[in-house]
Amino acid sequence: MQGGVGDYTKELALAFLREGVETHVFTRMLVRPPVALPGIVIHVFEGKWGWNTLLGVRKVVQAVEPDAVQIQYQAAAYGMHPSVYLLPRFLRAFGHVGIVSVTFHDLLVPYLFPKAGRLRWAAVLELAKGSHFPVTTNPEDTSRLSGALPNARVVEIPIGSNIRPSTPDRYDRSVWRKEHGYGESDCLLVYFGFLNASKGSEFLVEAFADLRKRGMPVKLLMLGGRTGSSDPTNVAYARKVENLITELGVREYIRWTGFLPAEDVSAWMLAADVAVLPYRDGVSYRRGSFMAALAHGLPIVTTEPRLPQPGLEDGVNVLLVPAGNVRRLSDAVSRLCLSRETRELLSRGAKELSTKFSWNRIAQQYLDAYAKFLHIER
Repeated sequence: MQGGVGDYTKELALAFLREGVETHVFTRMLVRPPVALPGIVIHVFEGKWGWNTLLGVRKVVQAVEPDAVQIQYQAAAYGMHPSVYLLPRFLRAFGHVGIVSVTFHDLLVPYLFPKAGRLRWAAVLELAKGSHFPVTTNPEDTSRLSGALPNARVVEIPIGSNIRPSTPDRYDRSVWRKEHGYGESDCLLVYFGFLNASKGSEFLVEAFADLRKRGMPVKLLMLGGRTGSSDPTNVAYARKVENLITELGVREYIRWTGFLPAEDVSAWMLAADVAVLPYRDGVSYRRGSFMAALAHGLPIVTTEPRLPQPGLEDGVNVLLVPAGNVRRLSDAVSRLCLSRETRELLSRGAKELSTKFSWNRIAQQYLDAYAKFLHIER
């Protein structure tokens, strides 16, 4: 899968492998076969997610008899089919497994059917209640799910960067920029991730246009695929953003890379001067794009979180602005473009903060949660 859930699953599986844990991945075939990961067994089924998926998962689980099954949930990732919401209880009743847990990459509700109303949130809660313990990735989701299910044992485990700092052979930042048409005087802004309404991409475009009007030598890099492979609403939103770019007359200053190999994504991140991530709902540690920018030590301008994010400090490892405030956003970006000293300060802060989110540490937190539930000493 293109996107954070696929990358998360890959990195977590590799981290489990480094911890000596036998790991299997059950996934759907999309447009091409999944990339082989040495040491990890990948079980692939063709077709769409549906009721037959339950039987497919059970067949693999009964053959493998794992100690734990970890379901990676994101609202759009299962084609909005309701079968996934029954999967934990189904496996607990008919599978051969010690633990069934769900990682909630978001708490967005599924579509289900027209006028489903409260049933949508009830489906999410059923997914959590059916598991032995739900896993959240950030303080706001932990608070919301714990409030809705006071008797549930919610475990918060953060995500890590879905792109490791790893560049092509003989990478040189100055040469890379020059070969792609960027001069030393250009302030190269980077946005990483799909175009999605929650990510506030239109605010980025408006702030960028404002900076160009001010005479700032800014260029914008839209890094990665535009819409991804899970959320169909991204396509309509991408058209809206592209129309806005045309309307504001800044198309010639914007480069779209499309989906790239991880090492090329890393090379572009290291070539950029400032990451601009104006999430509509505020920055959160559940955002893979933000975690990737931290890991690459990028100076970051992003939006104020809804709840405090431990370790996140305005002016120390990020610059924070109110969500939706285009003027404040462009002012913050301008400040970084004009001050190498401030960029270097934030870069050091970002790298230091990112050390708290290593994949080995994340895997250990999962294993500790499994051991606690199974009463195993590690």
